[in-house]
Parts: sequence; C-alpha cells; structure tokens
Amino acid sequence: MAATSPITGPVPRLDFEVLDAARLEHAAAPTLVFSLRISCPGGPPIRSVVLDTQVQIAARRRRHEEEAHERLTELFGPVKGWGATLHTLLWARITLAVPPFEEATVVALHMPCTYDMEVHASRYLDALPAGEVPLEFLFSGTVFYAGAAGQLQAARISWEADADYRMPVRVWRETMDHHFPGAAWVRLRKDSFDRLCGYKARHALPSVDDALDALLEARE
Repeated sequence: MAATSPITGPVPRLDFEVLDAARLEHAAAPTLVFSLRISCPGGPPIRSVVLDTQVQIAARRRRHEEEAHERLTELFGPVKGWGATLHTLLWARITLAVPPFEEATVVALHMPCTYDMEVHASRYLDALPAGEVPLEFLFSGTVFYAGAAGQLQAARISWEADADYRMPVRVWRETMDHHFPGAAWVRLRKDSFDRLCGYKARHALPSVDDALDALLEARE
C-alpha cells in the first residue's frame, strides 16, 4: 500500500448499522454472520477500512422472563439485587478488512461462537427462552480514503462509533442446535472427570449422561 499523506481537509465520518443476523452456513464451527452497513454520505471515496469491532450483550436493556431467573442467578446474583448487579457482558472482538466503496457498502461480519458454559456470554444466551438479545457494537480502527487531490490518507475511527441491534434468541439457538444437536458443553477438571468415569464403570452405566442422571437423582 502506498504511503499516506498528511491529513488535509475533513476526515470522513463513517456511520454503522447492523441489518441482520444469521447462522453462517457450512461453517466448521458455530459462527454467526451479521450484515453490517457502513456509510460515508457525502464523503470521499473510501479505499479500505481496518475495522475493529467489540460486541457486547446489554443485559440491563432486556426484561428477563421468570423461567430464566434461576439460571441467571449464577451470573448476576439474587433477582432482588439485579437493579445493581445486572451488567454488560463482553461477547466478542472481531477485526475485519473492508474493501473500497463510495457512499455505502454492506459487509459480512463473521463472529465465531462457543458453547462453553464457562463463558459468561454463552451461559447468559443459553438461559434465555425466547425473545431478543440487545447487542451493542463498538467500532474502532483505521479508515483509508482519497484526499482532495486523490492522495491516500488515513484517519482513526473513534470508539464513539457504535450501533445497536436486537438479535432474536432463536438465531443463536439455531446455530448451536445445528452444531451440537441435543447437547451442551460443560468443562470439568480432569480429576472430576476421572471420578465420574469411575462411578459410571462401578455401576455399569452405559454413558456419562446416565452417570450424571443417577448422581442427580440420588441428591434430589
């Protein structure tokens, strides 16, 4: 890429809008794809953008169903204290190279997901029965653009650039169900796993699920 010239004239302002969310087809691992519209109305031609995106779950902006209260207590404490303890959850950080455009473009923002229940965002999403998840997209990075004489110029994108999107819970759930049908992931210490396997063997149980069911039934 050619060297940039000292900034002359106004710096282009980029506006962002999340249009849609869907499961990425034919992905090897669970991945969501967000359709992101980037516009620079009345601005110079954009040569490229190195876009850094932080995706957050704005839990305080959602009314939580009673059936989710028990599981969300693990994250936020007793329901009666949620006015003070509900907080935003960081979900992902993504870097994307945006190709040249004029006025506006729509790009695909790919976000790998995990079903690891040790990750707070996964635990939160799995607890929601339906409805929407309020997401906050915070943008930063560098925009490369054509100056008044056509010379290449560069400027930083402020973290003040953002966009909100209410993602249907079903999009995340369909993504997980496609990759892990009827299953969930729980991380165990190796010694705990070994004890569980030993219990399974001693009681001639056919699977780890059966061993867990037997232990849970014994304690209820």
